[in-house]
Amino acid sequence: MENKVSFKEAISILLVMLLILGFGVIKFGLSPQTPVLVVIGLLVLWAKVRGSSWDDIHSGIIDGVKNGIVPIFIFILIGALIGTWIAAGIIPSMMVAGFHMISVKWFVPSVFLVCAIIGTSIGSAFTIISTLGIALFGMGTTLGVNPALVAGAIISGAIFGDKTSPLSDSTNLASAIAEDDLFAHIKNLMWTTIPAFLISLVLYAILGNTGSNASLGNINTTLNILNSNFIISWWAILPVGLLFICAISKIPAIATLILNITVTVGMIFIQKPGTPVKDIAGFIENGFVSKTGNAAVDALLTRGGITSMMGTVSLIFLTLSLGGLLMKFDVIQTAMTPLAAKLKTPGAVVTATILSGIGVNIFVGEQYLSVILPGKAFKETFNKRGLDNLALSRVLEDGGTVINYLIPWGVAGAFAANTLGVSTLEFLPFCFFSLLSPVLSIISGFTGIGLRRIDKKSKSVSDKSDTVTA
Repeated sequence: MENKVSFKEAISILLVMLLILGFGVIKFGLSPQTPVLVVIGLLVLWAKVRGSSWDDIHSGIIDGVKNGIVPIFIFILIGALIGTWIAAGIIPSMMVAGFHMISVKWFVPSVFLVCAIIGTSIGSAFTIISTLGIALFGMGTTLGVNPALVAGAIISGAIFGDKTSPLSDSTNLASAIAEDDLFAHIKNLMWTTIPAFLISLVLYAILGNTGSNASLGNINTTLNILNSNFIISWWAILPVGLLFICAISKIPAIATLILNITVTVGMIFIQKPGTPVKDIAGFIENGFVSKTGNAAVDALLTRGGITSMMGTVSLIFLTLSLGGLLMKFDVIQTAMTPLAAKLKTPGAVVTATILSGIGVNIFVGEQYLSVILPGKAFKETFNKRGLDNLALSRVLEDGGTVINYLIPWGVAGAFAANTLGVSTLEFLPFCFFSLLSPVLSIISGFTGIGLRRIDKKSKSVSDKSDTVTA
């Protein structure tokens, strides 16, 4: 591009993008793919008018998409995993066990707690949502609980686990971008994470109190259907335990999922020795089709397969392409950099970083970029204002990765909506943990509570985390 993009021009481009995406998804109820494609088309037209070559445009798209090749492959494998897990009776077994273990009266807060605890152990929100989340969602449907509320509790718990686990790739990324110690970062996260967790738990307890006699008839009916149509067994825990073992052993996600699918397919052959190979391929490619005769159960357990993930994959491809073009032509960088230089107080720095992370999620829809771009733009400003790198890494998580689940065209938001069958805009009001994290982080910035600062004498982090003022 011959001329450097001006600040006003960059802001104008982002505002037009926001209007198109917002009106398309919220006003007209469109799937995110079409509005994103329209934005890409206009961005390409703008680039050509300004003199960019097709090679530059293609390069931007390629640079953006190549960063998402591994996540795309992981989503494809998760689709195959869901199909085989249902066919092998793993998710139905989890539902049966859950009905006997989880409190009916306090179902929603129980869901939040279970997802948070197991999520911390595994370190992958996507894995929690696509495995345990589906089982818990089915239980909530049987109980007659608001599906959006159940989805919000599942996603919030999964995000908490992802955010606080040393096995999480997003947590490791935030720590790496800020250049601080991983475990010190996780410890420092607690200043905002624990209050967000507790407030969320109280809200789920208030909204999710179903009463002691809630839909007990439906529960018994569902249990009978599951026991009659699926193989419910104790060894269904084997693939679940395998996920824990792989996570603890730090085996990469792709290898973990392939291994788990292989073990699950082996279980199907052991349980039903005469199962045709073509049926197994069908579970992997097109998912499992439930034929119990009960409409509610069939709707819940007819899911999975590689094809079920193609909508999410296409959206990821488009949003990554859009992000690549915005980066190639310096639109995001130009919009963010001048702001960083004008921030004079810790509260202003924290707020701007939070808003930037949210902005990147809205405009690009990619959670990793929502950590990387604000991290690079504001790191020097944090240090100049006497704030330690730990303060930066916490803010990057509070305003970055947790927000992506609330964006209809975001990678995480689209994945959760597709997996649970509840639209992003429906579960958004009930994702309390994601909504509270940035608010509490901004409060921390202005009050100084929990905000780590640099000790000018020793050049180390001060233990008095409450001495920073706005």
